[in-house]
Amino acid sequence: MAEAKSNELSTVTLKTGFDSSDDEGEINASPFNISWLELNSGEGDDRLGISGLPGCRFKDTWRSLEHDIKSLQSEGVGCVFSLCSKGELNKYRVPNLLTELTATGIDVHHYPFLDGTAPNIATMLKIVDDIVLAVRNGKSPLVHCFGGLGRSCLVAVCTLLILDESLKAEEAIFKVRELRGPGAIQSVKQYNYACEYRSLMKTYREENESEARSISR
Repeated sequence: MAEAKSNELSTVTLKTGFDSSDDEGEINASPFNISWLELNSGEGDDRLGISGLPGCRFKDTWRSLEHDIKSLQSEGVGCVFSLCSKGELNKYRVPNLLTELTATGIDVHHYPFLDGTAPNIATMLKIVDDIVLAVRNGKSPLVHCFGGLGRSCLVAVCTLLILDESLKAEEAIFKVRELRGPGAIQSVKQYNYACEYRSLMKTYREENESEARSISR
């Protein structure tokens, strides 16, 4: 599916209980930007959304969480994977993001890890497994971090590498960068992690199988 259409920016003054402050401000009322990545898994609604933080109010970004959640619903998002910590959600003035998403019937998975970094291999495998399951169930999952470039794109690349064994890491990174721009996969650590993901996964599974055999003896 093509990336969600991008309209010209417009602003209106909104005040809503979704926000973490009672201050009124100029709210960016343009459609929330979701980039849809084709997964080619042959299962369910075969796409993964990548985005920045819904409802973010930080520096030059000033959005309405209520408006952005409605955008998610209109795009058919049924499952959200949030990679921001609770501290970040407070900093960016959307402390109630996860509960507000849940209240609208959207499934929420919270897997926070630090900006510019990568999670341990067990956590990444769990994230990818949950994304694949959501796709199979037709949930049109969306993964977000703060800007939708580093952590979210790393998860998207790892998902592609699991679903297509013939795909090289560099090809998966290129595919995501075509969608989100050259800033996707922001740090050297994230780039190296993506390139080593399959070997990390293989080592992790071999170690767990060996441990399981030892316990069963």
